[in-house]
Amino acid sequence: MSSDNPHRSYRDNHHSRSEGPRQRRDDDQRRHRNHDPRDERGGRHYGDQPRGRNWDGRGERKNRGRQWDNRGDDRRRDDRPRGRNWEERGGERGREDRTRGRNWEDRGDRRRDDRPRGRNWEDRGDRRGGGDRDRRGGHAQRGGAQRRDRFQAGPQRSGFREDRMAQRANEPELPNDIDVQDLDPMVRQDLRVLSRDNADRVAKHMIMAAVLLEEDPKKALEHARAAKDRAGRVAVARETCGITAYHAGEWKEALSELRAARRISGGPGLLAVMADCERGLGRPDKAVEMARAPEVQELDPDSRIELAIVVAGARRDMQQKDAALVTLQRMDPKKSNTTVSGLRLAYAYADALQDVGRTDEAKEWFTHVAEHDREFNLFDAEDRLKELS
Repeated sequence: MSSDNPHRSYRDNHHSRSEGPRQRRDDDQRRHRNHDPRDERGGRHYGDQPRGRNWDGRGERKNRGRQWDNRGDDRRRDDRPRGRNWEERGGERGREDRTRGRNWEDRGDRRRDDRPRGRNWEDRGDRRGGGDRDRRGGHAQRGGAQRRDRFQAGPQRSGFREDRMAQRANEPELPNDIDVQDLDPMVRQDLRVLSRDNADRVAKHMIMAAVLLEEDPKKALEHARAAKDRAGRVAVARETCGITAYHAGEWKEALSELRAARRISGGPGLLAVMADCERGLGRPDKAVEMARAPEVQELDPDSRIELAIVVAGARRDMQQKDAALVTLQRMDPKKSNTTVSGLRLAYAYADALQDVGRTDEAKEWFTHVAEHDREFNLFDAEDRLKELS
């Protein structure tokens, strides 16, 4: 599938001045081993992706520090919410790391504990209600009314089964040495609604999507799609596909999958990633509108920061530089907040200050980020200071 982005090349390595802080890519390579393809976390991202691993790591070079903000027509989507991985922050997802460090979820209250566990929604065609349905699929009658198998979703179009078989025949190959135990136990728990064999295949495709995400996002997306095709009613599979599509520059597909995941699971979901997808589709006004949704109040502080950075970038896309600055000011950037999220906000704030001509204040905030970035080595604040000198 070709990219949905009408303006920007995902592979374009040029970063506009206000793209927001990106992370080091070499750190991300080390995090590959914790497999949970859903982790910004802006995403992700989404930047700050779901814990433990950076969605953006694609090489040894240092992330240039500009991301969510005004990225211009050449901005690439790895200017997702950064400074921390979408995997690292536990942000919007409301869950701990899924795959021992990397969380694809970042997904709020995604889990629905009221869903049947340990049974396959797809493989229960011979389930009987109270034992009164014969093994050939006949329905018992109660009170003269014919019972319908509760798990039958309705008539299937001609060729549906053949299409499903063809899809699976075209799935990307899986290496023999993948261990499904590498996937976070809570994610595996979510997959228990599937048959064991199917759950194992889905888990392996999710692991491969995580492993390949940085070096080959298109191939990673093939695995994520395979997982989704096998587990379309499982929110984590839809989120995996959405986040991977986001990294592959398929904004339209990413938005569709993340919306589907939210319909299944509820909760605030990956609002920052979804908003950035709207930007990628050339609809910054939609990104701004998403920040007004009631569920924004359910986000944790880190996730609100990520969303604010995206919205500020959308404002700058629309040449509303003062409004972008106000958006970040409302998040109350403080020099006492030296967490990664705090530094991300400070960096974006400095960038916005520079954009409106308040250069001295921008230098002050870039200096603050540079001084406290020695522990993380995530931002290019020192380079920005040299540019302003």
